Amino acid sequence: MDLRKIKKLIDLLEESNLTEIEIKEGEESVRLSRGGHGAPQMVYAQAPVHADTPRAAAPAAAPAAASDAPGGRGDLPEGHVQRSPMVGTFYASPNPDAPAFVKVGQSVKAGDTLGIIEAMKMFNPIEADVSGTVVAILGTSGQPVEFDEPLFVIG
Repeated sequence: MDLRKIKKLIDLLEESNLTEIEIKEGEESVRLSRGGHGAPQMVYAQAPVHADTPRAAAPAAAPAAASDAPGGRGDLPEGHVQRSPMVGTFYASPNPDAPAFVKVGQSVKAGDTLGIIEAMKMFNPIEADVSGTVVAILGTSGQPVEFDEPLFVIG
């Protein structure tokens, strides 16, 4: 992986309120996470990297634990859970003045845009995996999301 890309990732992590960024290119993987003092730490590997420190493991484990654990946000309604495909900032509408892409109770088809995630100055559409009715919207517009965090439930 190019050293300039890694430096850009470090700058992005320092400028944002993210706690962790992981990028994979082929079999190479780079994971940056904030240490106890707020300074970025870097792990570079030829194969995918798993969490090395308890601090780095906590954000990645939280979405999976929340969906399985009773109580709190873990009580997801019945239906297909649409999860975040990346780390970034979730937006429910294309711009602050526009209406949300979808509302609870709205019918959607597979491929319809449910929201967008901004990552590294790029806006990535979140498309419905299945057709159905939006049962719940779990993401909060303008808030950071982690990889695999539940964003929508489609029934």
